[in-house]
Amino acid sequence: MDPMKPSHDATEEKTRPSGHISESSVGALNYTVIAQDAAELQDIQNAPAVSMARFLVEHGRMGLLPTISIYSERGTDRGNVRLLYMNAAALRIWKEMGMHPTEIGVQHRPARTAELAFGMPYSE
Repeated sequence: MDPMKPSHDATEEKTRPSGHISESSVGALNYTVIAQDAAELQDIQNAPAVSMARFLVEHGRMGLLPTISIYSERGTDRGNVRLLYMNAAALRIWKEMGMHPTEIGVQHRPARTAELAFGMPYSE
């Protein structure tokens, strides 16, 4: 370890060059947390990897794929069997598809325990 080098994480420096995160950069990375109950999971169209991919292809909008980021993880009860973490682009498309998501929160990044379900990985 070089004592002349700062001891902070390089990621921190990249995301906070002036010591803070600007509102615009945080806003662009927010993920909306969507809860899906047991009944919703019975319909395969409620799986973004299935229905959103088809929607993009059918509507000639595959160019949006690099802007979409959706993560998924198991919920905690029958009311939220699956949690989806959707960035703004994914949520906008999901609603365009006629979906009516149950939004239960917003956070800067998906939970660390969530797995990428569709689109591009989270990145600072």
